[in-house]
Amino acid sequence: MSDIDIRVGFAMCGSFCTIADAITQMKLLVESGYDVLPIMSETAYSTDTRFGRAEEIRNKIKNICCKEILHTIEKVEPIGPKNLTDIMIIAPCTGNTLSKLANSSIDTSVTMAAKSHLRSQKPLLIALATNDGLSGSAKNIGTMLNRKNVYFVPMSQDDPIKKPTSLVSHFELIVPAMEAAIIGYQIQPIFR
Repeated sequence: MSDIDIRVGFAMCGSFCTIADAITQMKLLVESGYDVLPIMSETAYSTDTRFGRAEEIRNKIKNICCKEILHTIEKVEPIGPKNLTDIMIIAPCTGNTLSKLANSSIDTSVTMAAKSHLRSQKPLLIALATNDGLSGSAKNIGTMLNRKNVYFVPMSQDDPIKKPTSLVSHFELIVPAMEAAIIGYQIQPIFR
């Protein structure tokens, strides 16, 4: 696939334990020649956690993408009308964000970015990371699997003994899942 002309919106939510994995894939996309537009939820943009200081994470993303991070509803709303992306990736996508997307509740920068992007009938790729994927979020996974232009990065239970309902996407599959989504294909199996 020719990657030079592909514009990738890369949105990150507050599953803080997986942000480092997402950043690794973001860097791989940029190194492969993709034009990556960084987007962060308000929470991911501003929250210090045991997984890293928000300012350090933002600086790392800015250095990788060589672009300012979009992190407000006002900044991301033009994505669709101005045709700024060819594909949108949400990695990590929390159960909360998945629920909002499944129910058309648009109240964060990430949900607005996804909605704005989808209005152009272009693919949205979700890399889920949620502790309730096999409980409360399961119905939202089903809803989104049935939506046009929505694809998932394959996922698995990350700790079936201690967290039996938790699902985390295989972040190392973001690039092949994205390349498949661009041509309208969901890589299989979704659950591994």
